[in-house]
Amino acid sequence: MTRAELSAQIRQKQSYLCVGLDADIDRLPRHLLDKDDPVFEFNKAIIDATKDLCVAYKPNLAFYEALGSKGWESLRKTLEYIPDEHFTIADAKRGDIGNTSRLYAQAFFGEMGFDAVTVAPYMGVDSVKPFLEFEGKWVILLALTSNKGSQDFQFDRQENGQPLYEKVMRKAQEWGTPGNLMYVVGATHPEKFKEIREIAPDHFLLVPGVGAQGGDLEALTRHGANVDVGLLVNSSRGIIFAGEGEEFAEKARSAAQALQTSMAALLQNL
Repeated sequence: MTRAELSAQIRQKQSYLCVGLDADIDRLPRHLLDKDDPVFEFNKAIIDATKDLCVAYKPNLAFYEALGSKGWESLRKTLEYIPDEHFTIADAKRGDIGNTSRLYAQAFFGEMGFDAVTVAPYMGVDSVKPFLEFEGKWVILLALTSNKGSQDFQFDRQENGQPLYEKVMRKAQEWGTPGNLMYVVGATHPEKFKEIREIAPDHFLLVPGVGAQGGDLEALTRHGANVDVGLLVNSSRGIIFAGEGEEFAEKARSAAQALQTSMAALLQNL
């Protein structure tokens, strides 16, 4: 999916919502557990309930890999079920050198057909470039994450005083463009979005941390949006586990609707 196509979807749906399909088998509604593939049945219901409210879906691969071959099959069926108009993100956080990264890229882009994959930058250019060589696909590079441990390394000051996450963002712009490179920037750092837009004014940002982690949607939008909106705001647990029991999909829709309504109002001011 191109940048123009993604931006058009955002404007059409008045939404920059990404739904995280983190289908934790231990949290699935009990009535689904007797199904042949409870993870897929759960995802299918979530997609049906939210597809008109969001522009992207992001399966976190850990929840599928942990189930072995059955999990990979659930993921395959989920990807096939997601409508073509939606942007799909493999939240895999891969990052290795040379042929290994090339094979990861082939797996997620060539075999599975994802639009984007999250990539860890620690090993440098040769761990990232193989993903950028796939035309029409995106790298989403970890920059400033929403977890508590982001304080351990990402704010470390470098030789010229810039924090490490800034060095990562500036260096990566030598490798990719606003048409194939995004950054992960956590909603739990809303005070940093103005500064981040000075570093990367044109790139899309994938923003986790809204919902269960308490990120401020209004603040991050006010400081983080650009002329193309340039944001994909992810909510996982806050949507998919908004309710339990047989009404879980209806509850998920209500949670997604609340975010989409807020996004539509914020878009009017952009």
